[in-house]
Amino acid sequence: MQRSLYILGWGYVATCGLVLVRDARRPVFSGVHVQPAVAYAGPAGQWFQQIKPYCNAVEVEMAQRTSPPPATLEGAGYSAACYALGGRIDHARQAIDALPSDDRWRAAGIVFDVAHPVADAGDDRSAGPIMQLVVDYWPNHYMALYHAGMAEYSLGQPALARAHLERFLEHYSPDDGWRRNAIEVLERLGRSPARP
Repeated sequence: MQRSLYILGWGYVATCGLVLVRDARRPVFSGVHVQPAVAYAGPAGQWFQQIKPYCNAVEVEMAQRTSPPPATLEGAGYSAACYALGGRIDHARQAIDALPSDDRWRAAGIVFDVAHPVADAGDDRSAGPIMQLVVDYWPNHYMALYHAGMAEYSLGQPALARAHLERFLEHYSPDDGWRRNAIEVLERLGRSPARP
């Protein structure tokens, strides 16, 4: 009796081993053909309008992986803008850095155009890093300097706010609300800028 149980047990182990070996040779996704993502073939602005709802912290990376932007300057700019809106500034920077150096400021301009409404709405926590990104590639973009400075002021970063607002005043001379706001904030920060 014991010998028959011994033989039966080893037979069971051998059968399990054969099943495991057979299943190990099967593809994991048998019957499912996965196509690699292909860059969008239409205009970059149209791609962005389709992907914009997914430009958030949760979905931005997967959305761009499954639906890559057109391989153009505009595609890189909109891709960077989408990443920036999703709070992925490093990814936005990578999208811009992949361009030739002479085109990077143009892509940053696209990022600014997309993010400007965020800054105008007063979302300083989101707008500040995006505007800093724009300034990094387009150092004399006066509106990005203004919004970066105001966001930094609101977030309690006086040294950065001062630097950006002073540079804004160097590049922006009209005596209007933008300039007066920058001067007022600089005065609060302890600097009296020269009036025009």
